[in-house]
Amino acid sequence: MSQILSLAVPVAVLLGWALRTRHGVVAVAGAAGAISVAATVGVWAAGRWVEADRWPGVVGLVELALLLLLLLLALRAEDGRRSAAAAWTIGGAVALWPSRFEAVAGPGDTLALFGFGSVFALPAVLAGLYLRRLDETRRRSVAAARRAQRLELAHDLHDFVAHDVSGMVAQAQAGMVLAASDPVRAAALFERIEKAGLQALASLDRTVHLLRGEDTDGPERGPQPGLAELGSLTDRFAESGGTTVRLDAPADQPGIPREVAATAYRIVVEALTNVRRHAPDARVVDVRVRREGRRLEVVVQNDGGGPQPSGPRLGEARRGGSGLAGLAARVEALGGSLASGRAGADGWRVTATMPLEDR
Repeated sequence: MSQILSLAVPVAVLLGWALRTRHGVVAVAGAAGAISVAATVGVWAAGRWVEADRWPGVVGLVELALLLLLLLLALRAEDGRRSAAAAWTIGGAVALWPSRFEAVAGPGDTLALFGFGSVFALPAVLAGLYLRRLDETRRRSVAAARRAQRLELAHDLHDFVAHDVSGMVAQAQAGMVLAASDPVRAAALFERIEKAGLQALASLDRTVHLLRGEDTDGPERGPQPGLAELGSLTDRFAESGGTTVRLDAPADQPGIPREVAATAYRIVVEALTNVRRHAPDARVVDVRVRREGRRLEVVVQNDGGGPQPSGPRLGEARRGGSGLAGLAARVEALGGSLASGRAGADGWRVTATMPLEDR
């Protein structure tokens, strides 16, 4: 009868494992430990095993392996009173397991039991805690990566959508003036407004789609626009109003890292957006992107004023605002610098330099 009790824990583990999705690994581990202790007490009452009873001993070793595995899984899965109770229960069960044999008797053997349980249970405890720490570190890293990417998407929303919307506003204002005097030009402006609106909606759709990507470690992002897209950007800006844009940016500039090129594009987008907002009377905007030795220099200058005081204001930089403050932080992360200020009597200049090597 006592030998049959050696099957109690393996059978209970098999049944409990099938129910782990409902009750959790910690509950299965605690129940298995309690059943093991009860089986040990039953062996005491029914008659202890002798060395000749080999198959109960073999099954008992399987029981110990299952208990230690459950201990590791329980400590990895959960932190709290339930996992601590399960750990203590399994530790006690492992320590009492040798007492099922008649050879164990006396206080010396009792102390040896606790030593046996500690030696076998301690590695499982340490492994479970270590794995739980790795899991928590990974979860924090994934959460931080998702937050950083969502902040990046917020900057995208500001940089690109705001640019399109400001162009729509400028063209709508011009359209109202031309509607009475020149309906043909006004109709052309409204077509441009429609095109800019569709482009802004497409940017919004992409951003919302990426923000909803919660089932992956991070939203996948397509290639960011770079120096090759500056021509189409300045052309759209010039078409949306009466400002002339003079672009000096050779399309073929090899050796420029992707992140530097994307940041340069963003700087030009933000500078042109600020021209619309703060310098509507500007007639000429000069955009120059040149490689100077081991650095890329971006200069955007207009002749009609610009934002009030220079560069990203201190409060904005501390709040991590979008605009120039967000771009300044981005440029500094690449090892460069960004500054803005008056250029001449009424002009405004934005200047950024970024290293191309050893960032």
